[in-house]
Amino acid sequence: MSSTTRPDIRNIAIIAHVDHGKTTLVDHLLRQSGTFRENQVVAERIMDSNDLEREKGITIMAKNASVHWKGTKINIVDTPGHSDFGGEVERILSMVSGVLLLVDAAEGPLPQTRFVLKKALELHLVPIVVINKIDRSDARPEEVLDEILDLFIALGADYDQLHFPVIYAISKQGIARRSLVDDSMTLAPLFETIIDTIPGPKYDMENPFQMIITALGWSDYVGRIAIGRIHSGRVQVGDSVVLIHLDGSKEQQKITKMYSYEGVNQMPIESAESGEIIALSGFENVYISETISDSSNPVALPYVNIEEPTIAMYFCVNTSPFAGREGKHVTTPKLRDRLYRELRMNVALRVEDTDQADVFKVSGRGELQLAILIETMRREGYEFAVSKPEVLMKRDENGALLEPIEHVLVDVPDKHVGTVIEILGTRKGEMVNMTPQGDIIRAEFYVPARGLIGFRTEFLTSTRGEGIIHHTFHDFMPYKGLISGRTKGSMVSMENGTATGYSLESVQERGVLFIDPGMEIYEGMVVGENAREEDIQVNPCRAKHLTNMRASGSDGIIKLETPRKMSLEQYIEFIEDDELLEVSPVSIRVRKKILDTNMRLRAQKKQKALDEV
Repeated sequence: MSSTTRPDIRNIAIIAHVDHGKTTLVDHLLRQSGTFRENQVVAERIMDSNDLEREKGITIMAKNASVHWKGTKINIVDTPGHSDFGGEVERILSMVSGVLLLVDAAEGPLPQTRFVLKKALELHLVPIVVINKIDRSDARPEEVLDEILDLFIALGADYDQLHFPVIYAISKQGIARRSLVDDSMTLAPLFETIIDTIPGPKYDMENPFQMIITALGWSDYVGRIAIGRIHSGRVQVGDSVVLIHLDGSKEQQKITKMYSYEGVNQMPIESAESGEIIALSGFENVYISETISDSSNPVALPYVNIEEPTIAMYFCVNTSPFAGREGKHVTTPKLRDRLYRELRMNVALRVEDTDQADVFKVSGRGELQLAILIETMRREGYEFAVSKPEVLMKRDENGALLEPIEHVLVDVPDKHVGTVIEILGTRKGEMVNMTPQGDIIRAEFYVPARGLIGFRTEFLTSTRGEGIIHHTFHDFMPYKGLISGRTKGSMVSMENGTATGYSLESVQERGVLFIDPGMEIYEGMVVGENAREEDIQVNPCRAKHLTNMRASGSDGIIKLETPRKMSLEQYIEFIEDDELLEVSPVSIRVRKKILDTNMRLRAQKKQKALDEV
């Protein structure tokens, strides 16, 4: 039989920007296909099974599911919408034949839409455009469709890709329509469009079994699970196969279990053929992008190259006076093992040893990706410290320094747009486009990635929380020059002890506090942000001395402002080069790298003298 396509299967990915409704749409696809019993209780956004995904309302890890519609099995991959998890998107797209491009009817295509669509078009995947949330009061579906078409043209879509079908949807109600005047109240038009438009996967039974690993899973019963689409041939449980590693080395293995997807569950099967998405167990030492092949023809398949990381942070063992108090896993071997274990699942991450045994360099695609790793580890009981993020530079063939540039898109009220342009200008940002959309101005910039470190908090403050920002990696471009860092210094404790309300009342006059009375403090810990540019040493532990005389008019009432409470991402944005973020399952603290006040001040004077030379 020559290579053809399977009529009984469709493999699709759903791609969109953050919060455009793709995970909700998958929920309703599962429900309306009859995947769940009528009386079955199902969680909202069932594909976001990770606690962090549910809390943040984003998809972090790509996941598989399947539905059946009139005799055809539709394998669905729900992919991340945030650019920091682009590594997930790139490899997942190699598993499918088509994509549902989901775009908000009010917001239109955003930078992440562009990033993922570019990848899909390069792979010659067949697109279906779904304009979602047409029930929004500010929906503008006709304009958004024009913007999508412009985007396809700008990305070099071919003739066939430009003639994409369009579905209008309200995903939270499970409604899809072929036009804005249709009265459909179900997703039937979307199911039918998928089957009519997306080609079945290639069906190659002439060549021996080959499959490339595009995702990994774990089961307490069978260990590591390798997930991918069968490229050619047939495989069954018990077969002897060859695992081809990325360095070219080969391992003989035996398939012990095999699964296919039914709904969101993995169901055991005995055999599978070309075109099917399956999961295999029996491989202890398998990684993403490796090939599993028939023993008679052990040839590796080409794999998708993942774009290089642009941001790095140093993870180190916690050395503060509070080390070991709050975490279960606190030692160097535990930290090292956990970080390298992350590489098994996270294809866009890099971990390197450094010349210090207890310090590891972790590189990723953005601050959010690294923040998710940090938050996941602290919830698992790890205690450690991390440095300020640094941008990874590289050099061109002539030795010129290049830095990663981000494509930044902001939506802000007209009254704030001047402030945003000014702030990004100081961060070496270059505005390339500005368009009004009602009362909102949409502006686009190219900004060095290092210029965005710490920007989000300043942006939200300067726009009174009314601004929206999106950004994605654009390209490496010539170094833009020095960018000034944080404009305010830290208030640093010069004492060990317990913070007192009496002392904090005077300390807060110098800036903004991060701590409450009664909190334990150590020397070198950052207790607040100074109102001025330089750091200042403060004593938050001083107690009020009792005397026999009471000052005239003194009533003893202490008035304290509410301390600033920051998220992990805000802390990461806050810390400076000479500071660390101490992270445990219970607490997050900012500290100076050199805790001793006198030693730190001497080191600062020495550094200043070197800078002047």
